[in-house]
Amino acid sequence: MHIIKQLLTPLQATFSNTPQGQKRKRWFVYTLMACIVPFTSSMTSNLIRSLQTLFGLELSKQRFYAFMASSTLPWGKLWLQVWKLIPNSTTNGRVILALDDSINPKTGKKIFGCAYF
Repeated sequence: MHIIKQLLTPLQATFSNTPQGQKRKRWFVYTLMACIVPFTSSMTSNLIRSLQTLFGLELSKQRFYAFMASSTLPWGKLWLQVWKLIPNSTTNGRVILALDDSINPKTGKKIFGCAYF
């Protein structure tokens, strides 16, 4: 848990000090923690249940999804902070980036969009 605190503290610092910013900072950290903790087998579809059960948050689905889709979250600052947290973000002089938003099993063969740039 010590390393999680080291990672989350700089990410929390990117949020504003307004009451709304403080609420978003707390929800953001709880959401990351709910994704990390193996609470259910399908954690993304049960994310709200995880937040309610594990952390005692009382929020409606509409409120939570409005938070997740908010255009006012400091995504630019968060991405910069994430890159700063990676000790060495290159491998043989190249940045390796993998994005996956599907739940389909992966075989590692014929991966669309993989190439040297």
